[in-house]
Amino acid sequence: MAMLNRVHLNGLRAVETVARLGSLAAAAGELNVSVSAVSQQINRTEKQLGQALFERTASGLMLTEFGTVFSARLGAGFRELAQAVALADEASQCTLVVSVAPAFASKWLLPRLSRHFDRHPNVLLRIDASVRLADLERSDIDIAIRLGDGKWPGGRAELLLAQEVFPVCAPVIAKKLMSIDDLAQTCAITDERAMITWESWFKAAGAEPVTFRKGARFTDPMLCLESAIAGHGVMLGWQLLAADALADGRLVAPFGVRAQSGLGYWLVTSATKAESRKVRDFKAWIREEIAATVAQFRSLDSVA
Repeated sequence: MAMLNRVHLNGLRAVETVARLGSLAAAAGELNVSVSAVSQQINRTEKQLGQALFERTASGLMLTEFGTVFSARLGAGFRELAQAVALADEASQCTLVVSVAPAFASKWLLPRLSRHFDRHPNVLLRIDASVRLADLERSDIDIAIRLGDGKWPGGRAELLLAQEVFPVCAPVIAKKLMSIDDLAQTCAITDERAMITWESWFKAAGAEPVTFRKGARFTDPMLCLESAIAGHGVMLGWQLLAADALADGRLVAPFGVRAQSGLGYWLVTSATKAESRKVRDFKAWIREEIAATVAQFRSLDSVA
């Protein structure tokens, strides 16, 4: 390997291309350089090797005996390199990069990913869990799932699920809530970065807002959810955050009233790039999972 340090790779490429194509002009076209540049690279390589690779004749370059053996080995080597690079391309083609907020990823997406693996075993999912907006034009992210109004510059957005909000709490807290007025005797668990407020829910319930007792405040909705499960008070939750905890009984939605938040979960892709098969398949799969979650919520309405 150390001997390779004395020979420039561009020169070796020039030698292999000329030997394979049979002329300087054809090699220059493939390498996208001038004929003069190819000739100079060959001359430099011959000097570095201390061996003549081509004979200069009136009809063009002809491989020497050494050049014939040498170029054959070069050809095999470059084919191996091409296959190695193709492996990277293949891995990239089979990897789907999904950008999601950590709360969405942890509380809803991850528990369901095994079904995507089963359906598309050749697709490797890489989850980019971040609250920042993904740059879909300049990054390797294939698709983003974002909460908002669907308006993101440079993105093509498709509504996945309109966000509904509703109070959730542990069963032990729910037993004390016989009416909406009883919320005044509970602590509110607050997400300081939330884009939703209690006012919309009280309006949907046809009730006057109450003043909660002071409760825990967090800067992460996942911590708010865990605090509610632990029985610290009531939080304003939404379908995809609270779905599994409601289904297994760790949380209860005590009043059975849900309010539209004016926001939604959106599938966002580049506005300029064509969608790949893996992206279309992911969209179809996640819409099925969302439909199942919505059906689950309908079955819980009668229990609330």
